[in-house]
Amino acid sequence: DRHLRSESQRQRREIKLLLLGTSNSGKSTIVKQMKIIHSGGFNLEACKEYKPLIIYNAIDSLTRIIRALAALRIDFHNPDRAYDAVQLFALTGPAESKGEITPELLGVMRRLWADPGAQACFSRSSEYHLEDNAAYYLNDLERIAAADYIPTVEDILRSRDMTTGIVENKFTFKELTFKMVDVGGQRSERKKWIHCFEGVTAIIFCVELSGYDLKLYEDNQTSR
Repeated sequence: DRHLRSESQRQRREIKLLLLGTSNSGKSTIVKQMKIIHSGGFNLEACKEYKPLIIYNAIDSLTRIIRALAALRIDFHNPDRAYDAVQLFALTGPAESKGEITPELLGVMRRLWADPGAQACFSRSSEYHLEDNAAYYLNDLERIAAADYIPTVEDILRSRDMTTGIVENKFTFKELTFKMVDVGGQRSERKKWIHCFEGVTAIIFCVELSGYDLKLYEDNQTSR
């Protein structure tokens, strides 16, 4: 009886929050914010672990912009940037696998990002898939490419990685234990949502304000 009462009290003090929403709606960002506010944030080693992801985000953003140029019928302002575009695709594979931006790749990325044609393509990013952290990282390439670069808290919050499966994060606030459950938002992941509803106290459905004119990541015809 004592054990049952103790378990009942523990369950009453546990709040299960289920985060739902489409891909890129901000679910994982909320989990990271709760970790920062209530769980001590990210230590030095945890920050370093985000470096490869952030570098990937920066490279992926620029390659998406360059690929979209042809589809949107936008030309480079400087014809020399066409050679840089070839170099970009040649250098990104090794850079992503090593988790670093070489000086050669940095020069290529800076020239491409500064080209008015690329900027015009970026301004039409609602017409193709581009993460909303693109400008944040591409405007700060020198810092991100530095050999001693360590991601800041803001860098981590802005990083994007596709969630697959079910991710749980626990934190305590005012003697209550919160269990926040984050599940993937892609269509292929939504069938897993049903397994998360048991014992849920509240559901938080996330919607990104910037997604009003965007299409689903997995379906370029359906509005988010």
